Amino acid sequence: MKKVILTGATGLIGRNLIRELFKAKYPVIALVRDVYKARKKLPPQVECVEWDYKSNNINLTLLENSYSVIHLAGAGIFDKRWNEAYKKEIYSSRVDSTKLLIDIISKLRNKPENFIGASAVGYYGNRGDEILTEDSKPGNDFLAKVCVDWEQEASKVTQFGVRWASIRTGIVLSKEGGALKKMLPPFKIFLGGPLGSGNQYFPWIHIKDILGIILYVMENKNCVGPINAAAPHIVTMKEFAKELGKVLKRPALFSVPEFALRILLGEAASDIVSSQRINSEKIINLGYKFNFPYLTKALIDLIYFN
Repeated sequence: MKKVILTGATGLIGRNLIRELFKAKYPVIALVRDVYKARKKLPPQVECVEWDYKSNNINLTLLENSYSVIHLAGAGIFDKRWNEAYKKEIYSSRVDSTKLLIDIISKLRNKPENFIGASAVGYYGNRGDEILTEDSKPGNDFLAKVCVDWEQEASKVTQFGVRWASIRTGIVLSKEGGALKKMLPPFKIFLGGPLGSGNQYFPWIHIKDILGIILYVMENKNCVGPINAAAPHIVTMKEFAKELGKVLKRPALFSVPEFALRILLGEAASDIVSSQRINSEKIINLGYKFNFPYLTKALIDLIYFN
């Protein structure tokens, strides 16, 4: 039995990933902050084990003989208004937790075959119309710095003979959470529209495809290093809002200007209006076939069939 160690198990991607791992016959051990709360959210077959990266509290033997470590944990980018304390939490929950896991793996007698780390298209910062591949330079804002350090820590696992990949995830579309869930209510009452200027590129991905990419990367030895995970047919925010309105049979007239977003969200607003024109050729050339490469079919599936 190829067991998988998973962090971030109670998040949007983590919860859905567990279901896909079970379908593929992988037993899952979830490293969680609160076992009691996690057991209420996760299937009973998941073994929940408490860990705390801040105090280095984790049982080394748990990771012995595991097939894969999938590290998705991190404080929510938009869970709170950013101040210096919360920015430190965003950084530490990703970078320091990764550092701890790699340190533990270095001490294992039987190391996992692979380490799949989360990352984000925020790695690139605000880049306008520039086409962004995995070889493109990083941005210079706060989230870009987080992603750079996050990936650097994860890549250190290769020193111990473990295959590494960091998945630079786009904006995950799901009715269970994330951007789409927040955008649906105003559209349904005829108040929907683009955020910011609307001219920024919006690197979306269907929840089924981010799950598919994680599993594909885990199971395919050729998948190494950073990997962009966004649908191959990227649209602008204005195009996204228009398409969402069309699928919902609603107009997309009421844009939210950047200054209003900054009043509501503070510094975090800059991430919402950033433009990232992501190129996904690497994962496609590695053999992954997108279930939803086009936005219209993705939105119809999410809104009417899920």
